[in-house]
Amino acid sequence: MGDAEQILARTEPDITAIDAAQWDACANPESSEIGLSHPYNPFISHAFLAALEASGSAVAETGWAPQHIVLDDGSGGMLACMPCYLKAHSQGEYVFDHGWADAFEHAGGRYYPKLQAAVPFTPVTGRRLLVPPGADAVLRERALLSAAASLLDRRRLSSLHLTFLTRPEWERAGEMGLARRTDQQFHWCNDGYVTFDDFTASLTSRKRKLINRERREAYADGISIKLLTGSDLKESHWDAFYDFYADTGARKWGNPYLTRDFFSLIGQSMAKRILLILCERDGRPIAGALNFIGGDTLYGRYWGCLEDHRFLHFEACYYRAIEYAIGNKLCHVEAGAQGPHKLARGYLPQTTYSAHLIANPSLRSAVEEFLARERDYVAMEARELARKAPYRKGSGGSPDKDA
Repeated sequence: MGDAEQILARTEPDITAIDAAQWDACANPESSEIGLSHPYNPFISHAFLAALEASGSAVAETGWAPQHIVLDDGSGGMLACMPCYLKAHSQGEYVFDHGWADAFEHAGGRYYPKLQAAVPFTPVTGRRLLVPPGADAVLRERALLSAAASLLDRRRLSSLHLTFLTRPEWERAGEMGLARRTDQQFHWCNDGYVTFDDFTASLTSRKRKLINRERREAYADGISIKLLTGSDLKESHWDAFYDFYADTGARKWGNPYLTRDFFSLIGQSMAKRILLILCERDGRPIAGALNFIGGDTLYGRYWGCLEDHRFLHFEACYYRAIEYAIGNKLCHVEAGAQGPHKLARGYLPQTTYSAHLIANPSLRSAVEEFLARERDYVAMEARELARKAPYRKGSGGSPDKDA
């Protein structure tokens, strides 16, 4: 940004009021300058976020009131943007601050609403400070963080939370005084495999036999599996998948986060970025795993089933995803939150990052003290888990691609 360039910060309560091309130029710029440091991420695309709002999934009525921050140059040009929401609760975030909220409210404070920079219901690492490449990128990132802090002050909100951001953004937030938090997930890393057998050959004998047995038994009840993407995806597939998703959501959360309309909308706008792994028995859909295809990563997002079949979840969500990534030369598979059981299936611990700005000085001090201890514990646990990796000595992917 030149000295003469004006920077105007504004908030938008409806992402459709923001030009899609300008948003995507910040979120997923097609530029050689950005290289492989920011491969395409479907979740920060205008299409994905717009589907969440248009479907009634991420709206004020569900506790996710959009409040996207946009930096303009004063003449209609977008300089940067950040997906933000006023949150009336702490659900659907996967970075848990319920204890902070309870402590503050028991002390007489008001924790909600809070400001959340995130992709709703999506525990996937990606940029939150959406800035196109250029010499002034760091200045624009700082301007976004300053705009969010100003919004916090103006609205007298309790806190600002940036969740599942990239490590460079996490470090930038720390430089600007935000408290930093870590956690971990389990991701699969492609070590240049040509076939699935190449991958299993890199494992210890015991783990290789385990995976081969699980794959055989997953089909024991006459199960067949289809991989659907692009124009192969039909409304009938979304009908079937929503039944799986709603059943799982009802058991996990009480009510599913996403509406049926959401799946139709992404099917219309993002079909080429979607991989649906559909499981059938006797020609009837009984389970499915929904994935999104990024620039270098396959993102496993939702799984659901109407029938329980031994190891079918592992086959559909983990092994078929690995096969697809190998066949399409993708570098990683991210199979969602939680799951130390993924370690035995070749998925290794990866650090995730969040940053938090707490307005109340007493709560801020307590949170910072807690997070310092928590970061040490997370790092120690990651080291211990990495030692239990199922790969033969000298084989396997990096235990943490962000390290």
